[in-house]
Amino acid sequence: MTVTKPAGMFDREREWQALASFVTDPAAGATLGIVSGRRRQGKTYLLRALCAATGGFYFGADEAADRESLNRLGSTLAEHVGAPAPFTFDSWHAAIDALLALGRERRVPVVIDEFPYLVRANPQLPSIIQNAFAPLRPERDDSRTALLLCGSAMSFMGRLLSGNAPLRGRAGLELVVHTLDHRLAAEFWGVDDPVTALKVNAIVGGTPAYRREFARDDTPAGPDDFDGWVLRTVLSPTSALFREARYLLADEPDMQNISLYHSVLAAIAAGNAHRGGIASYLGRKSGDLAHPLSILEDSGLITREPDAFRDNRTTFRIAEPLMTFYHAVMRPLWSDLEHTRDATRLWQRSQRRFVSNVLGPHFEHVCRGWVRHMAPPELFGDYPNAVGGGVVHDPAAKTSHEVDLVTFGLDDDDRKPLLAIGEAKWGERMGAGHVDRLRRIRTLLDAQGRPGAAQAKLACFGAVGFSDELIEAATHDDSIVLVSAADLYQH
Repeated sequence: MTVTKPAGMFDREREWQALASFVTDPAAGATLGIVSGRRRQGKTYLLRALCAATGGFYFGADEAADRESLNRLGSTLAEHVGAPAPFTFDSWHAAIDALLALGRERRVPVVIDEFPYLVRANPQLPSIIQNAFAPLRPERDDSRTALLLCGSAMSFMGRLLSGNAPLRGRAGLELVVHTLDHRLAAEFWGVDDPVTALKVNAIVGGTPAYRREFARDDTPAGPDDFDGWVLRTVLSPTSALFREARYLLADEPDMQNISLYHSVLAAIAAGNAHRGGIASYLGRKSGDLAHPLSILEDSGLITREPDAFRDNRTTFRIAEPLMTFYHAVMRPLWSDLEHTRDATRLWQRSQRRFVSNVLGPHFEHVCRGWVRHMAPPELFGDYPNAVGGGVVHDPAAKTSHEVDLVTFGLDDDDRKPLLAIGEAKWGERMGAGHVDRLRRIRTLLDAQGRPGAAQAKLACFGAVGFSDELIEAATHDDSIVLVSAADLYQH
């Protein structure tokens, strides 16, 4: 059976194919799948479209008492099968068996959306589903229901199948619906100019709902309209985008002290990317941050990135661009933004923070992602096996050099030869001095005995371009690689 993706659905080819394959699996017996992802990524749209295309059953849970949720499920299920009156379930055991009964004659998807709401009211529900899917149980073996549990609370959904969780080993699908990458995001927003696309992406990322529902399809008309678009949308108190970053933390049930988590994010957005810097910013001991950093990481709001050259050094990065923009630009001016009639002057005052704390780090992140997943292999001599950043010590100069981009390959001996080191600059034209700095770092790495260092490429990522001298040097030295903003969007 072929399940046709709706014509109006943008991209999501991989997600749709995975779901379609799962719900048309000809194997006998009911199956269980887990679908997760941050809010606003289109999970509900995907699952509703899947049910519509296959005649499946969709139930969206509310924040409600357990009894009310059972009553709603009984009413929704009765309406789906055309029963004359709502079904009455005494427990979730009976309710889950009724959902399994939907698949007695054919493979059919059954979706329970916002599953964490139900578990919050009844923590036994995962165990109930575990027992319902127990081997040799007739209700499961005689059913071909493809039960899909979906949720946006990433920390909760990540634990459903981990460790000793009741559902571990029961699921045949674990699908995470990610944000759109920078290329797809530019296409989705309809932004053709690469520099403008990077600016938009640095604020709203690749979250589909931010264009359709939140900005009401208001997109920058061109480079000259970017500032106007910012003022009309994310900096306008009447826009849904204005308060969105403040609400994101409320979606995570594990975050009890919201103010603490906002402070940790503010510290990272201010440029404190390491545990010690975050602790100093908050006036706390470094050890006190283990729990909040772990919760933020489990929730998908921050990522932990190891130093490419030092195993004991970790960098933290905010994974949600809108959250970075909020803490770097909006939060320091929040009261003024709420009450001003025209935020133009406030936005002008924020340009330095926007460039240094938002655009610069985001540009580095996009460049690393492009190298890892999109760059042609011949550019660096091989497929990148790992891409990150790092710090290289310079004993002679008694200093250290930060490297924005470090690219490793993988040879036949499972070693990771160095393919390239690079620097990414947003607001300045790159010149010969940047390459000289990279050459010095390459010499230091070669002296340290790093495999492949002597032949490593020197990559310059320039959002506003390169000097004529550097362009000329690159034409005569194939170890110099120049990547412009436009190159990041070439397919």
